[in-house]
Amino acid sequence: MSEAEEVTVRDAISAPDAQGEPRRTTRRFPLFTRDTARPEGGGRAAPGDAPAPARQWPILTVLSTVALGLLLTALDVFRVGTILIGVALLAGAVMRWTLPSVGMLAVRSRFTDMVTYSVLGVAIVVLALMAQPQPWLEIPFLDDTLHFTVR
Repeated sequence: MSEAEEVTVRDAISAPDAQGEPRRTTRRFPLFTRDTARPEGGGRAAPGDAPAPARQWPILTVLSTVALGLLLTALDVFRVGTILIGVALLAGAVMRWTLPSVGMLAVRSRFTDMVTYSVLGVAIVVLALMAQPQPWLEIPFLDDTLHFTVR
């Protein structure tokens, strides 16, 4: 195609393809997703010239705390270890809310990440507090519900 000729397209087009020609598109959703939007806050948490661990410090903080909680759980300090795991997820939710860029801690939208980390963190902490024997937290209606359903 010479430069003098002009391309006339009457239906929807998108960006040019690899050869520079306009590509025809449809308004239907694709059967297979070829690309995904980058989550907001998914940029580096430190400048690009910083070493890799410094660029991803939010996710490394959460994962290190979870690893410490798992180690404590393996060393037979079950309740403290699982509470630490829940607190790590809650800290991830707080970082996702407050920091503009959190690196790989950003998986979905900010709202979805915060809700997911918060719900899982609270659930793990509450279950750790209710674990037998000698629970640190007792919720009476749950005990009554269990006795009512088992009988």
